[in-house]
Amino acid sequence: MGPNREALISSLGEAASALVGCPFRLHGRDPATGLDCIGLVHASLAAIGHRPVAPHGYGLRNIQIDQWLDCAGGSGLEPASGPIRPDEVLLVALGYGQHHLMITSARDIIVHAHAGLRRVVAQPLRSDIQVSARWRIGATKEG
Repeated sequence: MGPNREALISSLGEAASALVGCPFRLHGRDPATGLDCIGLVHASLAAIGHRPVAPHGYGLRNIQIDQWLDCAGGSGLEPASGPIRPDEVLLVALGYGQHHLMITSARDIIVHAHAGLRRVVAQPLRSDIQVSARWRIGATKEG
């Protein structure tokens, strides 16, 4: 077998793209058995050497999500601003109480765990998507 595939992945978007086709499973964290949107972010961060912190106790619809937003910072992500770029995590509102995470793999391409299609997919980023928050990998601090 060739070199470790994970060792070749250098960006968050590339890591997410490598998971396209994985099955969807609510609360899923293992690409072999299924991922939800949080599991996709978790697996993608782990693939590039981060130790992600995933929230627990959520459903497909959640009116309040504030209690889970600190998991982004605990996972090495920091708030993003300006134009959307590759390698960002987007929190979007799909409907009332339906929050969803996506990862940008290219400027206008997102990767996400699609519950309706029952798998992780790459799709164009639609202009009508309401982005509630965005994060990027934080700058490493050398000590």
